[in-house]
Amino acid sequence: MSSTRTTDRPPAPGRPGRRKGLWITLGVVVVLLIVAAFVVPRIYAASQEGEAAAPLATSTASATATAASEDTTLDGSWAIAAEGATAGYRVEEVLNGQNVTVTGRTDQVTGSLTVAGGELTEGTVSVDLASVATDSGQRDNQFRGGNIMDVENFPTADFAITDPVPLGGLDVGSTISVNLVGTMTIKGTSQDVTIPATVERTDEDSVTVTGALDLTWSDYGVQAPDLGFVSVEDAGTIEFSFAADAA
Repeated sequence: MSSTRTTDRPPAPGRPGRRKGLWITLGVVVVLLIVAAFVVPRIYAASQEGEAAAPLATSTASATATAASEDTTLDGSWAIAAEGATAGYRVEEVLNGQNVTVTGRTDQVTGSLTVAGGELTEGTVSVDLASVATDSGQRDNQFRGGNIMDVENFPTADFAITDPVPLGGLDVGSTISVNLVGTMTIKGTSQDVTIPATVERTDEDSVTVTGALDLTWSDYGVQAPDLGFVSVEDAGTIEFSFAADAA
């Protein structure tokens, strides 16, 4: 009479160890991902400190123009100088909760001014958007693309004065505060705006105009990008500074 012996097969050697190692590896990966989600944005934000261009500004205004000046030496046509002009934008970029100030700049600014009776009666300023650049070519390509500025169809941002601006008290070497009332056109959409600015008379035949306008991009049909991990605030600032010479 025969009998059958049943023997339990021992577990394969090393298998529990491999499983334990796998769980440790997965745990390390999870920890690294969590650290990256919090630390990398902070490193990026810290690396951008000082990268944003300083706000455009001239010396403190010595007076505020409230009436037309009896001195009509400014009367005539003025053209924006080819050198020394700067215009661009300033926005807050948010990367996983970390704010970074981004500035785009260009020196491609053109336009003209007309002064009559001591008042700035006409003025146009045009900024070439395709030349606006930041410290990131990838960001600049997105800015110029159809989803944001669409520079192929709307190559410039334009401002035109609609109300006379008194320039009383603008002697050589002095700076006055003014409000430039006019129409801003971006991406084919126009809005009535008032731009706080300063006008500095650097010499008999040259003035420098500097100003900044806070705006909401969506008011001009511009969709601020949001890629999930990085987004741009809908509010921003347009800044400019240029010299105009007597024509």
